[in-house]
Amino acid sequence: MNLKINFKLFIFSLIISAYACDQGIDSMNDSDPDPIDISLSTKTITISQVIDGIEQIRPVIIQAPSVINPAINYPIVFAFHGNGGTNRSWVNRLYSYTNSGEFVGIYPQGFPQSWNLGQEASNADDVAFVNLIIEELQNYNNLDFDKMYAIGTSNGSGMVNKLGIETPHFKAIAPVFSQLMESSPLLSHTQPISVFQINGGADSVIPIGGGPRFGHLFLDALESAELWSNHFSCTSTPDIETIGEDTLYVFKDCNNGKEIRYLRVENGGHGLLNSQMIDDIWLFFQRF
Repeated sequence: MNLKINFKLFIFSLIISAYACDQGIDSMNDSDPDPIDISLSTKTITISQVIDGIEQIRPVIIQAPSVINPAINYPIVFAFHGNGGTNRSWVNRLYSYTNSGEFVGIYPQGFPQSWNLGQEASNADDVAFVNLIIEELQNYNNLDFDKMYAIGTSNGSGMVNKLGIETPHFKAIAPVFSQLMESSPLLSHTQPISVFQINGGADSVIPIGGGPRFGHLFLDALESAELWSNHFSCTSTPDIETIGEDTLYVFKDCNNGKEIRYLRVENGGHGLLNSQMIDDIWLFFQRF
C-alpha cells in the first residue's frame, strides 16, 4: 500500500504540527513592499508546538508550481525572513521559480517574527522546528529530498548558517547580509555543505568587518568564508574575480565536491538582495 499522499492534494490541504521560534539579531524590517499575490498553488499551513509551556501556532507557506507534473520530484528551497519580517516576503521574490517548476518553496514563520540564535528573547528551538517540517514533508510525493537548499536574509541568514552547522539536511545554503558568529562555531560533526555567502561593504547593521552587534560577536565576512573553507579542506587560496566594483571569492575542491563562495558587494547595504543575486544563488544551488 502506498502511504505517500498526492502532492497536488498536499498543496491544497496540508496541515502540519511543529515547534516555534524567537526574536532576531538585527533591526532590519524584512517586509515585502509589494502586494502579495498568492496563487491557488500557494498555501499556508500551520505548525503547533509548545514554547515555554504554552502552545504556539506558526504559519508556514508552501509555494509550488501552478501545474504539478506527477513524473517530477521537485527540489526544495527553504527561505528564512529577517528580524521583524514575515514569511510572506518570499512569495513574490521566488514566485517565478516556483510557478515555473524550478523548485517548491518552503517559507517558515519565525516566532513571533525572528529566529533564535542564542541571544534572543525566546527559548524556541528552531532547529527542532525545521526538523519537524522536514519529517512531515516525508509523507508527500513529488519532493526531492536529495536536492534541498536554504536561503536566508539577515537574522534568517544566521538561521541558515546554524542549520548548515548543526544538521545534514541541506546540500547548499545562501546566507545573505550576515556571516558566522563566534557563538556558532563549526562543529566536528558539521557535514560538508556548499555555501554562497553575500555581504554588503556598506552594511551598517551587521558590518562586513564583524564585531559586536545585538548580543552576538560577528566575524569578519571574509574570515567567515575562510572558516567554512578550512573546515571542509577546500583550496587554501581562493579564485578571486572582480565583477564591476564587487569581488567574488571562490574556494574550490572542498570535501565531497562542495564549494564555498563569498561575494562582497562593495556599495551594498543591509537589504541588498536583488533578482540577479537570487538567479545566481539558484544556479549555485543546482550544482549540488
